[in-house]
This record gives sequence, C-alpha cells and structure tokens, in this order.
Amino acid sequence: MDYEEDNRRPRRSSDNQPIHTEKLESDRKRFFLDLKENDRGQFVKITEDVRGRRDTIMVPIEVLDDFIDALHDIRDASDLEDDE
Repeated sequence: MDYEEDNRRPRRSSDNQPIHTEKLESDRKRFFLDLKENDRGQFVKITEDVRGRRDTIMVPIEVLDDFIDALHDIRDASDLEDDE
C-alpha cells in the first residue's frame, strides 16, 4: 500500500485503480477479478464480460472467505452430481 508524504496513514487506491487483478477466460466469456479499496474498505469486484455485455458484483473483503467457501461447496456438489 502506498503512503502519503507525511507517512502517517496509508493512501487508499482510487476506485478506478485496482490493487490486484486476475483475468479468466472460458469460451466466449471473460471474468475480471479486481481487488479494490474505497473509504469503506477493501472489496473484490467480479465482472463477467460476454460479447461486450457486462455484469458485476462486489464482495466486501470481510465476507470473502465465506464467499470462497460457498463456491467450494458448490464445486463439491457439482463433483458429486457428475459422479452419479
């Protein structure tokens, strides 16, 4: 995290500049996962792009572990369905 000139408090990244970005591609879809920060704290912005149409959700960092656990549960359920 960058620090302001007085070195007393961290400078927050602007809403337009992600702290970290990941990109996934699958067939005709692209997914962008951006770690961002605003005055309320950090969050993950997940954007799905399908032929120029975009849908976005924001996941507050405080619930990110729960969100990932839920995705793992869905993945596990999917694997169980495939084995039948």
